[in-house]
Amino acid sequence: MTEPNPYLQNHQPQQGHQQYGQQPHTGGYPAGPPGAYGQPYAPPPRGMSITSLVLGLASILTGFTLLVPIVGLVFGFLGLQREPAGRGMSIAGLILNGVMLLGWALVLVFAVIIAGGLYAAVQQSGVSA
Repeated sequence: MTEPNPYLQNHQPQQGHQQYGQQPHTGGYPAGPPGAYGQPYAPPPRGMSITSLVLGLASILTGFTLLVPIVGLVFGFLGLQREPAGRGMSIAGLILNGVMLLGWALVLVFAVIIAGGLYAAVQQSGVSA
């Protein structure tokens, strides 16, 4: 009679243990850190940062608007101070809104230069309006 092969015995995982050290599958996403006193975890606020970024993109896509980049800069600075989780979006919004305000400043400077040149040309020619 042949003896049973000891290597083939107990080839099934033991009850309650996973094979190869695998964790049991619980399904879904892992839970975040618990809130204070057992309250559920709330994601960090990023509303001001998102608003700054969206206003910066909107001011570029819709052309030159003066009020939108100013409001976007305000939201960007507030987002930097109050929302550390949205820091990247706040910085991006500040850059976009700052570029648009710089564009407005350049347009204003060129308009003043052109208006001054036209005024000087009219004064030299002696034509009165």
